[in-house]
Amino acid sequence: MSLLEILIMVLVLIVGVLIGYFFHRYQADRAAKARQDKADDILKAAQTQAGLIVKGAQDNSTKIIQAAESEIKERRIELNKETERVEKRRSELDARFDKIEQREQALNKRQSQVDKRGNEIEKLYEEEVKKLEQISQLSQDDAKKELFAAVEKEARGDMARIIRQIEAEAREEGEKRARKLIADAIQRVASEHVAEVTRAVVTLPSEEMKGRIVGRNGRNIKAFEQAAGVDVIVDDTPDSVTISCFDSVRREIARRALAKLILDGRIHPAHIEKVIEDETKGVEKVINEAGEQAAYEANVGSLHPEILKMMGRLKFRTSYGQNQLAHAVEASKLAGILAAEIGANVELSKLGGFLHDIGKAMDHNQDGTHAGLGAEFCKRYGVHPVVLNAIASHHHEVDQDSVEAVITEAADAISGARPGARREDLEAYIKRIRSLEEMSMSFDGVQQAFAIQAGREVRILVKPEVIDDLSSARLARDIAKKIEETMQYPGQIRVTVIRETRTTEEAE
Repeated sequence: MSLLEILIMVLVLIVGVLIGYFFHRYQADRAAKARQDKADDILKAAQTQAGLIVKGAQDNSTKIIQAAESEIKERRIELNKETERVEKRRSELDARFDKIEQREQALNKRQSQVDKRGNEIEKLYEEEVKKLEQISQLSQDDAKKELFAAVEKEARGDMARIIRQIEAEAREEGEKRARKLIADAIQRVASEHVAEVTRAVVTLPSEEMKGRIVGRNGRNIKAFEQAAGVDVIVDDTPDSVTISCFDSVRREIARRALAKLILDGRIHPAHIEKVIEDETKGVEKVINEAGEQAAYEANVGSLHPEILKMMGRLKFRTSYGQNQLAHAVEASKLAGILAAEIGANVELSKLGGFLHDIGKAMDHNQDGTHAGLGAEFCKRYGVHPVVLNAIASHHHEVDQDSVEAVITEAADAISGARPGARREDLEAYIKRIRSLEEMSMSFDGVQQAFAIQAGREVRILVKPEVIDDLSSARLARDIAKKIEETMQYPGQIRVTVIRETRTTEEAE
């Protein structure tokens, strides 16, 4: 390549670069001009829009100013009216205040007159009192005492009459309602009653069996008594022996065991122990079944097995000849009926009636009353607090906290008080009758006391010069309260106080 070609190429290259530079600058100038034109257009549009906005704002401000001026004018008018009303009210108050001042002045003037008249009346009253004291020869205090004594005597008579009237009305209504509730409850309950005693008689096939029961040197009977925990009485009663024991469960086990031994014929110490052990298990099974059956009959559920087991022991427990398990079922049914009639909790009432005597199944082994023992036992197995209170309070050893507790007590009394439910021996009956009469005679003013209707009622004759009508009512309540606190008895005892005044005149 020659130098000339090189120069030409360099020249062409320079010319191309210049052409590209100018072309690029031309394009940049056109773009800048276009942007400038666009910016001018936007500026003009903005200026136009700003003018429109300014004009609208001016129009709006004018309208707002006009509305504000109009509102201020209205407010000013209202304020003027309110000012006129306030001024008018003030004038009225000023006028009323003037009238009140005039009335107060008049009242003050009248009060001074009244005070003056009162002083005059007081002076006249003192003069009259002095004249009356001179005429009656009594001081004012003595006259007050005589008047108060007369008023008190009259008031006491009226009070006694009112008390008797209220008591009569309450007794009539209460007895009517109680008879209905009790009649409905009793009519709806039917149960079997078993009379148990502390002895069990086992019939023998022959008199020879007595010798086999006693054994050589009495070893058989001693082994039997020791294993069973009972007393076996072999006397002259033909073809029978008697088992005696305070514990009804042990007595039942011994009766069954002895009957089985007699039937088997093998009577010796080793076999005796085995039979008694077997019968103990059998009686425990009977106890469990009896508790479950009683709960089913009473329609109470959700009881712990230990509670049912303890209730089953009542099958062999009696009170005044009444079987305690049957009594519990009967009391539960009665409590449920009474609760339904008066709107109380039926389930808790039935449970309270069913469990109220559960402590009798354990009270011969532990210290304490059957009510307290039963409540403590049931508490260990999560029995409802209302039921626990019903158990503990059914003999008023603790306060009754619910109507269900009262129902439990009533059901217990109804079940035990009906004819034929319970019986007493002659000695206990005579003792209770004498206790009632002696307790009644211990009160001041009592002349005679008679226990009638098999101890269901006490009639008391009082000294009329010592006991008045009002005191008679108080005396009846006091005697009834003392009987409740000191005596144990089935049912209710009525206390009747009789006050009699006789006046005899002879005409000649």
